[in-house]
Amino acid sequence: MRAMLKITPADNVAVALRTLEAGETVEVEGEACTVSTAVPAGHKMALRPIAAGETIIKYGYPIGEAKCDIRQGEHVHVHNLHTLLSGELSYEWHPKGQRLEPAEVRSFPGYRRKNGSVGVRNELWILPTVGCVSGIAKALERQAQSLVGGGVEAVHAFTHPYGCSQMGDDQEHTRDVLADLAQHPNAGGVLVLGLGCENSGVEEIRKRMANIDERRIRFLVCQQVEDEIETGMEILTAIAEEMRSDVRTPCPASSLVVGLKCGGSDGFSGITANPVIGGFSDLLIAQGGSTILTEVPEMFGAETILMDRCETEETFEKTVSLINDFKRYFEENHQTIYENPSPGNKAGGISTLEDKALGCTQKSGFAPVKDVLAYGERAKVKGLNLLSAPGNDLVAATALAAAGAQIVLFSTGRGTPFASPVPTVKISSNTPLAEKKRNWIDFNTGTLLSGQELPQLSQALMDKVLAIAGGELVLSEKSGYHDMAIFKTGVTL
Repeated sequence: MRAMLKITPADNVAVALRTLEAGETVEVEGEACTVSTAVPAGHKMALRPIAAGETIIKYGYPIGEAKCDIRQGEHVHVHNLHTLLSGELSYEWHPKGQRLEPAEVRSFPGYRRKNGSVGVRNELWILPTVGCVSGIAKALERQAQSLVGGGVEAVHAFTHPYGCSQMGDDQEHTRDVLADLAQHPNAGGVLVLGLGCENSGVEEIRKRMANIDERRIRFLVCQQVEDEIETGMEILTAIAEEMRSDVRTPCPASSLVVGLKCGGSDGFSGITANPVIGGFSDLLIAQGGSTILTEVPEMFGAETILMDRCETEETFEKTVSLINDFKRYFEENHQTIYENPSPGNKAGGISTLEDKALGCTQKSGFAPVKDVLAYGERAKVKGLNLLSAPGNDLVAATALAAAGAQIVLFSTGRGTPFASPVPTVKISSNTPLAEKKRNWIDFNTGTLLSGQELPQLSQALMDKVLAIAGGELVLSEKSGYHDMAIFKTGVTL
């Protein structure tokens, strides 16, 4: 296996594909280079001398500037590199969107819903409107396991601490996300479980829902009944009976909406897992399907790439607002915009937020940006969408599910066991992680470093996603992990 990878011809650093020892000589694109300081795997090495204040280029774009003079062959990281990011910026639109050729139609066995959407699971969900009834929701989840089978694939309660003592956007976010999930196509039936005195009670959630199938989506206010467990089980049993006759039927890949997310990234994420996901995104969009890219703070430093791919000027302006509004959120809370990457990212070789963002946005492939979604907004336009949400793994993955994603692809270089309300596919950026955490990782892209071609690996990921859409369980599902988290930005009363 080669020792170094120079990603684009413009780069003045290369990525170590294995740990390099000081004094050894490595070859980069036919030229010999002596390693002057040890470079861990996934980290960067200077390909030539870089002067203090000079821009450091990776992925063909700036990822920061040198704090001091850097020798050829020297490790380039947080000790000698710092960000070039600042606050809100003005942008110009330079359209560069690439249209994708239609592909051979592919399909999977899914659940067709009355509203025209398609589910990849047929689950019975319990959604508490307020944290006060989370214990009741969990108790109902335990008892309702007896209902699983005969069309009911699983029963899950998605608990959270919100729904009351909230104001402004926080309150609206809770209401919107709960209403979105109550109408999610992966749920064949839903019990919306309220207390009765909360701000975001069942009627507030109901108001945000359209064309409710009263046999499949039911509401219970605990304060209004004598025994909420007994009544809840009666309702869940009735919903389950409605679901018994549900069967999978052939559905086109164009009915898929897939969320794109990364976390615990390392220096390989931007050259293996994320480009492979980007290739998958282009394949799905060519089928007429949709993907959603989120975690806005991890677009900072790569936002102009996405802006130039906006299909219309209106979408470009929405993308500018997406970026600057999130920067304003940081500033209003007196936080540094570039306080990222995380300690784990840095240990894996990511030095600045630009470095992280340029790797992160690889997940979007090359398709034009069709629309930009507010937090809690559902995707309406086929193709690539951008979604306003933070980088936090569980908050962002929940936002993707609320936006309509039936599946989330989650790339990682360091590994994580978490799940979201929908099947969450863990994609490893490196083979050692995939071999070590076989109980976490569903798909390995580390083979890209040992000779496998990116188009073939993206096609293999497409095959995997269609299998999962058709009922194959991901590892977090097998482990029984199902979580959700709602974005909180303001005051708690």
